[in-house]
Amino acid sequence: MRKAGAILKSVSGLAAAALLVSCNSLVMDSQSATMLIVDAISGTDLEGQTADFLQSDVLYQSPETGAETIYADIAVATLRAELLNPASATGPSAYNDVQIQRYVVTYTQPNGNKTQGVDVPYAFEGNLTATVGVGNQRQVSFVIVREVAKIEPPLVSLVDGTDVLEVIAQVDFYGKDMAGKSVKASGKLTIFFANYSNN
Repeated sequence: MRKAGAILKSVSGLAAAALLVSCNSLVMDSQSATMLIVDAISGTDLEGQTADFLQSDVLYQSPETGAETIYADIAVATLRAELLNPASATGPSAYNDVQIQRYVVTYTQPNGNKTQGVDVPYAFEGNLTATVGVGNQRQVSFVIVREVAKIEPPLVSLVDGTDVLEVIAQVDFYGKDMAGKSVKASGKLTIFFANYSNN
């Protein structure tokens, strides 16, 4: 199994910050008085430290035993709920709190290529239950790369080589305020896929 130490240096130089792109519920034709905001999405580097990007190992090999394992990758999103009209005379109430119900992850290469199973992994949807109080932040962890993606093209082709695949993951969070009105927010995280050395 070929490994390249140069990968680590090149990827470190390419690390990109996760940029938030938030949408309020008006995008979904809702009348919610609350907007949901993605303040940040973070991943981890090869040392397991929190980073504004994710280095995803397509095949982990134990330095002690040599055993090979595939792991899902976890990201953490910092979400915030705010009133669309902060000057409202009535102020916020419990009805303005937002409950997140699900999320959708889609991938695109920086050059715009996005054919699933060829250029990028397949998109997927996950369930998530978390309540964000209006005026407050809430961190939620979620799977941003599934195990199955690492045994399918294009990631499986990285196992026996030294290439790095860079993709941008867009994460769309969907939920409702406590009055049942829909809200949505989106954020992005840059991911670098490779068969990194685990020694």
